[in-house]
Amino acid sequence: CSSLAIGTTTGYRLFSLSSVEQLDQVHESNEIPDVYIVERLFSSSLVVVVSHAKPQQMNVYHFKKGTEICNYSYSSNILSIRLNRQRLVVCLEESIYIHNIKDMKLLKTILDTPPNPTGLCALSINHANSYLAYPGSATSGEIALYDGNTLKTACTIPAHDGPLAALTFNSTGSKLASASEKGTVIRVFSIPGGQKLYEFRRGMKRYVNISSLVFSMDSQFLCASSNTETVHIFKLEHLTDSRPEEPPTWSGYMGKMFQAATNYLPAQVSGMMNQDRAFATVRLNISGQRNICALSTIQKLPRLLVTTSDGHLYIYNLDPQDGGECVLIKKHSLLGSGKMEENKENDLQPPLPQSYAATVARQSSVPSTSTMPGYSEDGGALRGEVIPEHEFATGPVCLDDENEFPPVSI
Repeated sequence: CSSLAIGTTTGYRLFSLSSVEQLDQVHESNEIPDVYIVERLFSSSLVVVVSHAKPQQMNVYHFKKGTEICNYSYSSNILSIRLNRQRLVVCLEESIYIHNIKDMKLLKTILDTPPNPTGLCALSINHANSYLAYPGSATSGEIALYDGNTLKTACTIPAHDGPLAALTFNSTGSKLASASEKGTVIRVFSIPGGQKLYEFRRGMKRYVNISSLVFSMDSQFLCASSNTETVHIFKLEHLTDSRPEEPPTWSGYMGKMFQAATNYLPAQVSGMMNQDRAFATVRLNISGQRNICALSTIQKLPRLLVTTSDGHLYIYNLDPQDGGECVLIKKHSLLGSGKMEENKENDLQPPLPQSYAATVARQSSVPSTSTMPGYSEDGGALRGEVIPEHEFATGPVCLDDENEFPPVSI
């Protein structure tokens, strides 16, 4: 979550998300029009692009050198692409292709998958746990979990009653979150076992289309956005552990009564009682637009990032201690023509709530991406770090002297 890639009618753009105030454009390409998929390998120069002009062809570029590494064509339109330092996954409507990212060799083709018209799939960014998740059924919310390293099926998870709408792994590949087309309940499962760990209720009043589901890098938070104006952030904690000694209040007494009652109530009712409400929320000033969210640490503080299909990036402060309504602090235009608009209208710097000021003192509670186990955002190139050898896929994957790790040319 340290860079942003957008596809446009004229090509694609890559941005660095290292600052709140300034949006740095890393690269812009106008060689291929109507780009609808652009996936960058972390902060390296490897980028995978698919265009509406050739929707069955995947192009792999080294954008800093301006060279094409390779291109592959498939039997039908490419719906989504996922990649980590070990694997590159191409998802079609009824098949999935798994490539070895070092040499782009095709390792496995999963044929006859259930119809998947949206190309829904998730790949763990931690290549040591290269798990792949995709719908195991077109009519129910079954998740097929596949091991991208051993190239074998790991398990099947009966996650929801209705068809799936969203899937995402946490940064280490040890948790998987899912939502169905109804969008009312979000569940988190352990990987690779598939046991249910958490269940969050997004809302009961209306069904929504969840367009984005993402963990924070430290796996403490899970963010869900939809076609409505509300973004929900849930905290992954067991309430019984966080409040071991509850004072003898009326609410505490009632809580214990409800907890005891769940042993006797039907599963559907007791399950709803155990669901946690949102820890923090955001009310967007738009609705009905597709958006993508990310939880990231920018300038040492936790932020919520929301990118909308009309070409804007919204940055919010997230209070990791008290939650509540997130504060909008910056709006950026991603399409270039909004420079004046950005300077005049979008310096959104309202006085921060008193409770948020304390987050500066809590920096140590939010680990930076460089300290996450099994994950290094930029290969240490930006920080001059020495990354242990086991952090990266073995083999001759270095293309230049920038500590980058895209595949070699074939």
